[in-house]
Amino acid sequence: MATDLYAAGGVALVAKRLAEGGLLHEDQPTVTGKTLGEEARAAKETRGQQVVVSLDKPLKATGGLVILKGNLSPEGAVVKVAGYERLSHRGPARVFDCEEDSFAAVKAGKIRPGDVVVIRYEGPKGGPGMREMLGVTAALVGEGLGDKVALLTDGRFSGATRGLMAGHVAPEAQVGGPIAALRDGDIIVLDIPTRRLDVELTDEEIHARLADWKPRPIRYTSGVLAKYARHVSSASEGAVTS
Repeated sequence: MATDLYAAGGVALVAKRLAEGGLLHEDQPTVTGKTLGEEARAAKETRGQQVVVSLDKPLKATGGLVILKGNLSPEGAVVKVAGYERLSHRGPARVFDCEEDSFAAVKAGKIRPGDVVVIRYEGPKGGPGMREMLGVTAALVGEGLGDKVALLTDGRFSGATRGLMAGHVAPEAQVGGPIAALRDGDIIVLDIPTRRLDVELTDEEIHARLADWKPRPIRYTSGVLAKYARHVSSASEGAVTS
């Protein structure tokens, strides 16, 4: 838990471990006015702590999050793998253009084992704001489908997400990312060991579909959300505004 990390030495101790492994940009500034390297070197490790281990004796081979890339996510997608055994899925797409429509389909029993639920136009621009899709993932678990389907979205998830779910798919649908080209029945493949997220379409087929694509009108025409949608960057770049 966060309190255990704090008691062990905190984030500074994590930075120290990263620095020891040559994995830290030590010259970068922090809010304290010191560099990351200076903060890492000043870390105070609690004697006997067993929370932050060394790089030569890791708890696991990989972390709890992995990045998938492929013809559906050229800029990447994020999958949480901590605590799950299922590392691959291949199935037909069930495509929805907003969270509400996908939730209604789950509630009505229209999602079948093997399906890949696709929720698009929920990214930084399309949302706008990249809403959390936790309601749909919880509904899938409630219907007994959590270990039988996969889900991908250009929206985001929280740490409570369960099952094989790929979020932050980038580029998002609102800017014409490949996810905008998907149709019901397209075969989607998630492969965690190879870090791939693909649809079984050729590049030519994807480009042909996108040639006829037009962006959806932004849900807000004035105010802060309209301004945000105009200026926000890709999720792969932190969804920061210009």
